[in-house]
Amino acid sequence: MLQQTQVPRVIEKYEEFLKAFPNVRALAKAPLSDVLKVWSGMGYNRRAKFLRNVAKTIMLTFRGRVPVARDDLRALPGVGPYTASAVRVFAFNEPDILIETNVRAAIIHHFFADTLKVRDRAILVYAEKAANGQDPRTWYWALMDYGAHLKRRGVRNNHRSAHYTRQSKFEGSLRQVRGMLLRELQSGSLTDAAVRRRLEASPLYAKALEGLARDGLIQNKKGMWRIA
Repeated sequence: MLQQTQVPRVIEKYEEFLKAFPNVRALAKAPLSDVLKVWSGMGYNRRAKFLRNVAKTIMLTFRGRVPVARDDLRALPGVGPYTASAVRVFAFNEPDILIETNVRAAIIHHFFADTLKVRDRAILVYAEKAANGQDPRTWYWALMDYGAHLKRRGVRNNHRSAHYTRQSKFEGSLRQVRGMLLRELQSGSLTDAAVRRRLEASPLYAKALEGLARDGLIQNKKGMWRIA
């Protein structure tokens, strides 16, 4: 939930999500439409689909227990290097290396003050040395809080990361149209005729429809569009 989403927005949804899906089994059994309904407002709805798919895989492959090993975590659908390491550190307190926006801010501030386009592989050298011998969970809590503290003080370093991208405006964006379409479908299915009317009203609607179908979030059955 915290990927590309600010903490204040996540806290409320996190509690709501756990109330609706208190364990891996409950999430694995839930229809995708129910998961997307609870997730609504968070954006990047593929994350909700991946999370449900992860729960299904954990039930089938790991008997309902979240794996600890990095390779096992990386094999789960939608789980990349950062997510796998974050689960190891924060869920299991296992030593690992995390690089995210606040970690970048802290390390660039202290070790790359005069460098432009700092690559993560350079940051990794310092992150690994600094984490060595630390209590993993406590260390990364502190490091992330420190990076956030620097930003609140007006220290802006992430634009000097080679991996930095500025998030586009939400208002009037494709992301907004995708969210609107999903909310419509959560209330019921849409006919092809209703979809065509929307296509005429918004040039982004076709891209939203195509993208949501490609991501496996919606599908067309017998001329009716619905949550997959």
